[in-house]
Amino acid sequence: MKKPELLCPAKDLEVLKTAVNFGADAVYIGGEAFGLRARARNFSHDDMAEGIRYAHSRGVRVHVTANILAHNRDLEGAAQYFRELEELRPDAVLIADPGMFVLARENCPDVELHISTQANNTNTGTFRFWHDLGARRVVCARELSLEEIRDIREHTPEDLEIEAFVHGAMCISYSGRCLLSNYFTGRDANHGECTHPCRWKYALMEETRPGEYLPVEENERGTFILNSRDLCMIEHIPDLVFAGIDSMKIEGRMKTALYVATVARTYRRAIDDYFESEQKYRENLPWYRSEIRKCTYRRFTTGFYYGKPGADSMVYDSNTYVNESVWLGIVEAVDERHRARITQRNKFCVGDSIEIMKPDGRDVKAVVTQMINDAGETVSSAPHPQEILWIGLSEEPEQGDILRTAGGQSPDTGRIEVSECV
Repeated sequence: MKKPELLCPAKDLEVLKTAVNFGADAVYIGGEAFGLRARARNFSHDDMAEGIRYAHSRGVRVHVTANILAHNRDLEGAAQYFRELEELRPDAVLIADPGMFVLARENCPDVELHISTQANNTNTGTFRFWHDLGARRVVCARELSLEEIRDIREHTPEDLEIEAFVHGAMCISYSGRCLLSNYFTGRDANHGECTHPCRWKYALMEETRPGEYLPVEENERGTFILNSRDLCMIEHIPDLVFAGIDSMKIEGRMKTALYVATVARTYRRAIDDYFESEQKYRENLPWYRSEIRKCTYRRFTTGFYYGKPGADSMVYDSNTYVNESVWLGIVEAVDERHRARITQRNKFCVGDSIEIMKPDGRDVKAVVTQMINDAGETVSSAPHPQEILWIGLSEEPEQGDILRTAGGQSPDTGRIEVSECV
């Protein structure tokens, strides 16, 4: 069996480097236009060039998203953008729209073309159609089961790669083609401007009784009838491999470096363990379960992979994220006294017990022994985000490590929930 690629998201250069350092085989990013995460920080031309150089020097691929559903006004700019990508030489461009596909094929002929999940790729004929046009890879619609993916794999050319999401947020709309954001706010989800109305609080109102709101199903925070759980397949790596998936994709181009590092490192170890021996993978399941909950998430689901899920398996009655770890910063440099320089992300204090999260899978317990701000002053706490600090620790850090501390409690305990139809 071929070991699948681990494909991780990056919203900016810092997260790209983190994904590379923590185990990604490939990273997908967006430029300043034509991707479906317009509100992400995204990559300037220079940052994209640096990111591609950094990843390629470490044997990691870079895929660039251009997966909007284009209007005529987009096409001229898209052609120029693809010519720029041809010069930058990422490994692949991700497309959803046939017109954009033609432009990319004409203007960046030396870059692989991948077909986005936004193209609603649900059957063998569609996969073969894109392959015949020159696509190297097709991303599965999230509505496909593992059985369907396996059948597609058996009836498509071997040189056509299959990519599928294995972790992250799920869209309540079919393959992400949502009109709610445009209707409510004028911001088009299919142009990367989604306002996530599926996460809003809703109630029913009867026509003749205006102002009287009737709850659909409610907890103490409100009603969230469209709010889906997060996909998590960390306990099902063997099934994903057996289905013939070539690339396991992590959702999250709006996520922090801590999130990407945690998920990348966990899936990296799970995949490697399974390909070393299934017994080792099974023995380490408790570590995967524990680790995957050390980043922000909603309650977990296996989505459509084991059949069509019931409402209780996909929809969650709160829009609250769980956060079991707090990100303090990335170690940007280490001085001769073994102090770590970080750009601080959340408040912590001298005397706090924290974790040094290392790319190789180790979590080293440490105590903060010293804190010096950018002015050279010794301080006892760091209350303001984005402060430049030099941190003394009881254990020695290394450049690229992530510093984190314990956060909130999880509503989930034990085994990750599986759809009721399994």
